[in-house]
Amino acid sequence: MTDFLSTHWLDIVTTILGLIYLVLEYRASIALWVVGIVMPAMDIYLYWSHGLYGDAGMAVYYTLAAIYGYAVWKFGAKWKAMIKRKGSDKKEGASAVSSDKTEAASAVSSSSEDLPITFFPRRLILRTLGFFFLAWAATYYVLVAYTNSTVPLLDAFTNALSFVGLWALARKYVEQWLFWIAVDVVCCYLYVVKGIPFKAGLYGLYVVIAVMGYWKWKGLARKAQV
Repeated sequence: MTDFLSTHWLDIVTTILGLIYLVLEYRASIALWVVGIVMPAMDIYLYWSHGLYGDAGMAVYYTLAAIYGYAVWKFGAKWKAMIKRKGSDKKEGASAVSSDKTEAASAVSSSSEDLPITFFPRRLILRTLGFFFLAWAATYYVLVAYTNSTVPLLDAFTNALSFVGLWALARKYVEQWLFWIAVDVVCCYLYVVKGIPFKAGLYGLYVVIAVMGYWKWKGLARKAQV
């Protein structure tokens, strides 16, 4: 038992952190980004020590993306309020001092709010699809040319869509859950094929939680529109 724990303790800890991350994500808690920074940082060593260099590289991206996500969720509303106030100041000039004071007070009030949950803007669909297919193709090329991957097409798919999913999560778009559902379904299949049943079961759970999260966030976004 001791030997097992000493060998697999990092795998166990990161798996537990992964479950905590999903619960926090479902609740739309900013604490998810704290876990999202710690967990992949630990995964970098875990994957590298097992020769999973591609996954180690993705873990580096996940760590940096989590730092970005935390900053956007924490300060996004404040940054938008400041930009809006500066733009108004330039238009109104010195004659609108009293009006600027009112707007500044409103900006301070809104800065204390987290970035709201919203729906994916239609204007970003084509650009997002373009980035996804470009990332998919580039990752596929790297896996085929520089690794001995036996599933480069699907492996590249999950990597590319994960980039999009993390970005959409950082922007608090409802549809980010749909991206993760697709990623988790494919990963579940890959792990079954590769003979990793427990990991496959974990990703099966991810799918269920992602479906629940999608409906919860969708409801929250609709309430915010009222």
